[in-house]
Amino acid sequence: MIVLDQKLPAAHAEGGTGHDAVRLAVVVGALGVVFGDIGTSPIYTLQTVFNPADPHPVPVSTGNVYGVVSLIFWSVMIIVTLTYVLLAMRIDNDGEGGIMALITLLRRWTAPRGRRTAAALAGLGIFGAALFFGDSMITPAISVLSAVEGLKIVAPSLEEGIVPITAVIIVVLFAVQRQGTAAIGRLFGPIMIAWFAAIGGFGVAGIVEEPGILKALSPSYALTFLAGNFGIAFFALAAIVLAVTGAEALYADMGHFGRRAITRGWLSLVLPACVLSYLGQGALILKDPANISSPFFLLVPGWGRWPMVLLATAATVIASQAVITGAYSVAAQAARLGYLPRLRITHTSASTIGQIYVPWINWLLLVSVLTLVFAFRSSAALAYAFGMAVICTITITTLLFFYVAQSRWGTPRWVLAAGAIILVSVDLLFVGANLTKLAHGAWLPLLIGLTAFTVMTTWQHGREIVTANRQRHEGSLRDFVSQLQASTTTVTVPGTAVFLNRGGQTAPLALRANVENNHVRHARVVIMSIEIQPLPRVPEAERTVIDDLGYGDDGIIFVTVRYGYMETPDIPAALRGLSPEQTEGPLDTDDTTYYLSKIELLSSAERTMAPWRKRLFIATSHITADAAEQFGLPRDRTVIMGSHIDV
Repeated sequence: MIVLDQKLPAAHAEGGTGHDAVRLAVVVGALGVVFGDIGTSPIYTLQTVFNPADPHPVPVSTGNVYGVVSLIFWSVMIIVTLTYVLLAMRIDNDGEGGIMALITLLRRWTAPRGRRTAAALAGLGIFGAALFFGDSMITPAISVLSAVEGLKIVAPSLEEGIVPITAVIIVVLFAVQRQGTAAIGRLFGPIMIAWFAAIGGFGVAGIVEEPGILKALSPSYALTFLAGNFGIAFFALAAIVLAVTGAEALYADMGHFGRRAITRGWLSLVLPACVLSYLGQGALILKDPANISSPFFLLVPGWGRWPMVLLATAATVIASQAVITGAYSVAAQAARLGYLPRLRITHTSASTIGQIYVPWINWLLLVSVLTLVFAFRSSAALAYAFGMAVICTITITTLLFFYVAQSRWGTPRWVLAAGAIILVSVDLLFVGANLTKLAHGAWLPLLIGLTAFTVMTTWQHGREIVTANRQRHEGSLRDFVSQLQASTTTVTVPGTAVFLNRGGQTAPLALRANVENNHVRHARVVIMSIEIQPLPRVPEAERTVIDDLGYGDDGIIFVTVRYGYMETPDIPAALRGLSPEQTEGPLDTDDTTYYLSKIELLSSAERTMAPWRKRLFIATSHITADAAEQFGLPRDRTVIMGSHIDV
């Protein structure tokens, strides 16, 4: 069982070993899920920088190799270690990280006078989340392709099979997602430990051959390269940014394993291994510039290349896992914030609320990734698309972090402002470099991000319109019950009827329609609202809260049913747990009819949104999870009553 590190109790003398073992298990699990993306960047980063087919190639020279390796090292240290691991990950929303968590906190802590700024930043954050979906599509395609392309080095005759093999691996990866990230982490963790040990070891071997490459750790080489060769260095940044791909996944996946586990894994293993690999590849290129075609695999001795291709393939599958789980987290948080419809979410851990599986997102990503693989057919073709998605998301996250930090932390504003100026300037330098690659693939993540942004903002705006219209149709619940008491035309029929409702303020549309159109009500009417609590399981004694709605003998009650996030809502079982005293009389749960209010959305002539956005909103509504299935209602005793709501 995986347990969040920050939730573990302090280890006593007699139990310290056990707690240490659990902490180690968490770190191993994080290695198997979180670090795959950034941990496989050494496969293609230097190769892309020195690619002679690049529209803005970087000439191979001793000074350029030192400068590029130094820029890679300091980019990783500034963007990943400083911005994300040491700063951003200290801010979370009930354990969840990522852009959507920052948007939630932005809304929660913003002072009234800063609402316009917060709204603008929230909109920017939604675009960043939309870009992360693009990252989640591109990462599996480029990562697995780059590893399988190692076949060209060890077995050139298999080159034609690279794309089909990649497609098969990706299909298998998405098919196993339903098993949950804890199970996947336990399987992938040891593989990633072997991966980091291997790339670090081969990096050391390369450094031993050319130890002078260690001088690249000095920031002077990065600054000299930028200042003395800005025309070359600026364009090189579009490829150097590939070294920090996966930084956002670290933050977005924080809810899966906790900040401490991710920080420990990064500082103790992932960062040293990646740095050694980059240094080793740089040493190899210095020794023989002809190695720029594939420095990562050529760094490995001939005897080890076949095993390394297999290990790289496994590692890039895990790299894909990092952004896939991050996409689940972003989608779930977007749905809670009202930017996406209610999605069917499966919680896969009894101890960590962030470990989830979202089927609809899973299959959407699968189709998108396969499309990219067959359309681009090589990692080089996808490289610039990848960089744009990554750096735009990073830049937006940095902006949101500093704005939220000023509300949460007591740090003087001038300190935060100075930090923001420095870090955002670094990010914007990378953004500018990637903009030069728009015609070479950088347009793709912007198109994906713009599409997802349009869907999310359209759903949020349309949902506000529908909610307002629905509340007008429903009216006050207590007023409706009072009208029923005074009615002389409504007939009471035997039986029990359960009406599911979003809350206790308004009357369910299905109940109102039954009374107003059929002029009947059941002898026992239960209006029920479901609440999901941030706990694995809710004790039975706290399962239900009853409200008689002002009348203790009319047979109409309002029931709030609470479930933990690991529990499957079961409405019939909840009813059986109610006593006759609570329900103003006995309920025949075997003969209960369940009523759902199904809303049919219609595009009205009123100009609440542009016509095309209305059509998009109505189309998006069709992916909403089925309520009867979600709440365990018997199909043969469930009645769906439709209502029209204008958009």
